[in-house]
Amino acid sequence: MSNRELQSSPARRSLLRAWWPAAVWIGLISMESTDTFSSRNTGSLLYWLLTRVFEKIDLYSFLIFHFYLRKTGHVVGYGMLALLLLRGWRATFDRVQEWSGRIMLERAMLLAWIGTVFVASLDEWHQSFIPSRTGTVHDVILDSIAGLVFLLVAYFWLRRVLPAAQEA
Repeated sequence: MSNRELQSSPARRSLLRAWWPAAVWIGLISMESTDTFSSRNTGSLLYWLLTRVFEKIDLYSFLIFHFYLRKTGHVVGYGMLALLLLRGWRATFDRVQEWSGRIMLERAMLLAWIGTVFVASLDEWHQSFIPSRTGTVHDVILDSIAGLVFLLVAYFWLRRVLPAAQEA
């Protein structure tokens, strides 16, 4: 197959379709890593909004709520990234004929998790250069564990679904 055929082939379009959501999600994560989405900025906006809706809110309770809301954002954000990376790697490995479904899935999961850890590390490193942000190893650990948990759920679900699809 020539280079020209490969560039316009349905397989290449299929890979682009599989990978673009992960690329967009990484872009979203990097945008959220800026000063605009710092705790101070999101907290003041959220506090203003909640006091307009519920009137009086205890500041201490709000700060605890805001902390857990931000950490929930980490868990969901990096869990979704792991799943999107898994999607991309599975589509990429579908072209390798000599791997069985389970080996392909395990390799795709490992690479998806490594990618999640890598993006989390880069994100926290980037935040360490922004005065209103704090890049911490604790967030990298939280993000990595979130990615791993989401991938494990996907693994057990896909292991249950894949054999049925392969028999059909």
